[in-house]
Order: sequence, then C-alpha cells, then structure tokens
Amino acid sequence: MSTASVTARPGVVLADLLPSSRVRDAALVLGGAALTGVAAQIAVPVPGSPVPVTGQTFAALLVGTTLGARRGVAALALYAAAGLAGVPWFAQGSFGASVSFGYVVGMLLAAAAVGALARRGADRSPLRMAGTMLLGEAIIYAVGVPYLALTAHMSATAAVAAGLTPFLIGDALKAALAMGALPTAWKLTNKS
Repeated sequence: MSTASVTARPGVVLADLLPSSRVRDAALVLGGAALTGVAAQIAVPVPGSPVPVTGQTFAALLVGTTLGARRGVAALALYAAAGLAGVPWFAQGSFGASVSFGYVVGMLLAAAAVGALARRGADRSPLRMAGTMLLGEAIIYAVGVPYLALTAHMSATAAVAAGLTPFLIGDALKAALAMGALPTAWKLTNKS
C-alpha cells in the first residue's frame, strides 16, 4: 500500500506510516515516554508558582497526536509510572507525586483525547490542529489546577493564578507551533 493511500484512509495517525509490528509499537511507546521526560527538563521557574514552564506538555500532546490514543496513553502511562517509581524525569529532574503531579495525570488524559481526534484527521489542517492542542491543554489544566489547589493547600483563585494564568501565552505559542508542524508533516508524507 502506498503512503498516499494510507494517509487518505481515515483512522490513521503519523505513527501508522511506519511498518506495523509489536516491536514498532513498543519502541514508539518507549520513545514517547522518553521524549516527554527529556522535554520536561526544559524548565523555566515561574515566580510565585511551584509549577515551572516546561516542554513537557508540548511533548505529551505531540506524543498523543502522532501515536494515536492507545499508544499515546501507553507512553504517558509509562512516563507517569516511571516517574512515580523514582526515575527523575518529571519537571526539573523531580519524581514522585509532587504538587504538579496532577498535570502529569492530565497529560495522560489529554493524550487520549488528542490521539482520538488525530485519528479523525484533526492533525491534518492548521486550524483543526490548533483546536486539538488547545483542547489537550484545557484537559491538562482541568486536572492539574485542582490537584495543585488540593495538594498545595491553595484556594481555587490562587491555584488558577499560580498554575494556569502564567502559562497561557506559552500554550498559545505551543499550539501555533503544532498547527504548523503536524499538518506540514502530513503534506510531506503525501508527496513521497
């Protein structure tokens, strides 16, 4: 089957363009977890917030989108389980269930959502990709901010101020980056 016929078929994500095997799927899951762990080390502290700006959310959403829901969730579940077990690859080399662990749980759920949307073609146009990324980020915050409030003993207002507001501009930039990158990747695969 040619690449053009694969990409025209509904239900295909970028990872499906690679030859299918269990080894491929295992490598993609492991690679997705590792990418998220490496991206989490790109961290900038935010004054007044226990949560830094990282590349972790962007990586998690890209993993979900490019691998699809099943492999994306498996990659983020491996990332979360390894971090809980002591692998220092959460933000800034941390591990365990810190006040920002809710964002990791949110990333797992977001990977499922964006992966499912990618299977429906949401990663093929810039506008749909932007919406997909923004939905994924909203899911991450919907879990992360309440978890932050609960574990850091903050009011809801304080948690929003510390765990959401400082990140909105960066998230808009991440969505813009994704809305160019993934549709472009599809266009390149359709030309081969």
